[in-house]
Amino acid sequence: MPRMARSTAHAKPRRDEKANGTISVVIADDHRSFGEALQITLDREQDLSVVAVVTDGPGAIDAVEELEPDVVLMDLAMPGMDGVEATRRIHESAPETRVIVLSGSGDDSSLARSIQAGARGYLRKTEAVLNLAAAIRKAHTDAPLHDRAELEASLKSLRRRRALDGNISARLERLTPRELEILQRMTDGQSPERIAEELDMSPHTLRTHTQNVLTKLGVHSKLEAIVAAIRHGKVDPASAEATEPLEAELL
Repeated sequence: MPRMARSTAHAKPRRDEKANGTISVVIADDHRSFGEALQITLDREQDLSVVAVVTDGPGAIDAVEELEPDVVLMDLAMPGMDGVEATRRIHESAPETRVIVLSGSGDDSSLARSIQAGARGYLRKTEAVLNLAAAIRKAHTDAPLHDRAELEASLKSLRRRRALDGNISARLERLTPRELEILQRMTDGQSPERIAEELDMSPHTLRTHTQNVLTKLGVHSKLEAIVAAIRHGKVDPASAEATEPLEAELL
């Protein structure tokens, strides 16, 4: 699939948009049908014109370089290069192009990461259709899309998350080889009985080792310990199918 795909009906030079006061927009979303639905919505606005709909981060970067749009609507979760990294690169190479990040999730860290990467703001996809045109106009004029309290709360949440991740990483280094082996076997889905048998230890000794792991990591369950170890590369997930439910259950 070509990196950048757009409707030729909307691929007109930016200088023409400038002449008639129209705000040119690029939409980047890996679900093309969603991007095209946004295009239909925005094209109803007389002062907005979608000049490209692309399906990945590199395509968004190419579109900005070629078309010099006023605003980019950037999906946060895209394969290969996520929306935050694509936003960062666009902000560095074309700071005059404003980026609004779109996401299906609503976590504060996504907003904070997007703002730090240079985005003007963040919209959840569930509210995009209702608020998108107004958000584009605000971004184009450098008006704030979020109030100060919301941004500060999001940045605080991101700093707390990063501090926690760093703390867990340091704590994982304190685990002994035997504790890591037990954690790996739990990750593989082995039962306590099998782990104790194969490591030639009593169930009581296994419970002691397991409790030591939880205490050292500062977590409250084996699930949290397993997910932390996977995230920081201390154990290998048994399979992609096994890992995704674990993370979904924890988060």
